Amino acid sequence: MLRRVQDRVRRMSAVTGRRTGGTAPDRHRASSPAAGRVADRDLRRFLADSTPVVAGGRAILLQIADPVVAAGVRRHSDFARRPQQRLAHTLMFVYAVVIGTDTDAAVAASFVDRAHRPVAGADDEDRQLWVAATLYDSAIRAHALFGAPVGAARAQAVLDAYSPIGTALRVPVDRWPASVDAFEHYWDAGLDRLEVTDDARGVVRDLLHPRFAPLWVRAAMPLVRIVTVGMLPDTVRAQYGFAWGPREQRRFRRTVTGVRSVRRMLPGWVLRIPGPLLLRAMRRTADEYATSARPPHGRPRRG
Repeated sequence: MLRRVQDRVRRMSAVTGRRTGGTAPDRHRASSPAAGRVADRDLRRFLADSTPVVAGGRAILLQIADPVVAAGVRRHSDFARRPQQRLAHTLMFVYAVVIGTDTDAAVAASFVDRAHRPVAGADDEDRQLWVAATLYDSAIRAHALFGAPVGAARAQAVLDAYSPIGTALRVPVDRWPASVDAFEHYWDAGLDRLEVTDDARGVVRDLLHPRFAPLWVRAAMPLVRIVTVGMLPDTVRAQYGFAWGPREQRRFRRTVTGVRSVRRMLPGWVLRIPGPLLLRAMRRTADEYATSARPPHGRPRRG
């Protein structure tokens, strides 16, 4: 039962000397990211900021614009019933790998390994590199659109911090772009290779028009749709067949202005709450798996 997850957690615990599941932040400081893989405090706070959450839909639509990714997601994901789960799992993975401890990153990677096991082509380096790239690009663009433009030095620091996402997805470290310029070159070439298929359009219908999601998710969908579609590159938006004209552009600008205004009113610690909460949830899940696999006399159960 999830023996691969348990084995990796135990190995990381032995190396770090930490309790299985990682080191949780102070319970009274839920918004303070744990001192993990990023030493610089200001950068760690920037990475823990939840502003990129609004670009989560954009990242997913860009990922499934690759036909192989779309086919795998269409056949092995339950977007129709639990669209919010995909976003939560993606965010959990990003926070674990970027601002979590080494143990967090190992646990997150193990969960992804297990989820990808039955999916044909899921371990393809090119596809996984593209998935990681969409997360970085969407995060940077979300900060620029809803917060403030990201300077060259900060963009480079974030690019370096996102590199472990690629390696956690089994992409060789030397394939991650070494500079922002190199990333932009890779990104532009990647956009040119995208092809939106019927599989991708089916996933998008489930994602942006969820029929079985909780009421609060469905209530938020008009906002999610305008932000997600508005943030897409023009060429990708056209391939999906989204209607986009002056009226939609005005709605998008008004929405961006509203979200920016709300974000400015929120203190930084509020914006940093989701990361630690998702990491705690992941650690609890890992502990539960490890506990359920431990028999009374200490011998591991068969998976």
